Amino acid sequence: KHQEIRAMRSQLKKIEDLGAAMEEALILDNKYTEHSTVGLAQQWDQLDQLGMRMQHNLEQQIQARNTTGVTEEALKEFSMMFKHFDKDKSGRLNHQEFKSCLRSLGYDLPMVEEGEPDPEFESILDTVDPNRDGHVSLQEYMAFMISRETENVKSSEEIESAFRALSSEGKPYVTKEELYQNLTREQADYCISHMKPYMDGKGRELPSAYDYIEFTRSLFVN
Repeated sequence: KHQEIRAMRSQLKKIEDLGAAMEEALILDNKYTEHSTVGLAQQWDQLDQLGMRMQHNLEQQIQARNTTGVTEEALKEFSMMFKHFDKDKSGRLNHQEFKSCLRSLGYDLPMVEEGEPDPEFESILDTVDPNRDGHVSLQEYMAFMISRETENVKSSEEIESAFRALSSEGKPYVTKEELYQNLTREQADYCISHMKPYMDGKGRELPSAYDYIEFTRSLFVN
């Protein structure tokens, strides 16, 4: 589409040449159209820039899918949620729409009264809207979500590695004894109540063995 838009620049050049010829002939009003040469040129520039932004955004998402571990499903969900809250189809969200969008994606942002300080949300705005122009573009939003999702992937791997270190010989499961030996009682109780029993390759449940890999990954679904 961007290539099609670029190809239409020659059509705009013809209009500009006709407009210049009319000005030379002192024909300053055109009753056959409400458009002006300047107005058309501005609209073409906006469309051209939009094409470049969308292309950059898609390239960014492809790179995120290929290099950061962010799944295609997650990227699709981010994009769909943005479009849902972009009611006027402007390609950007105001701060309230952006906050609602984050909540819908599972962000636990505190409820504050209008005019009250909101440091948690303000720290997010420092990233996506540092100049505080009041809006978050699709490109800014996707970059933010990809960076957060990448952090989650890294954190998931770190926690998985920590459980693997607890497990003797780096097994894909951890035993009840290993949990209570290495964690506080509260932490071990929490893990045992939330971890699924470990199943071996033949679908058999091992006694007192817990699946820390499935548990860790389930923590980072959002």
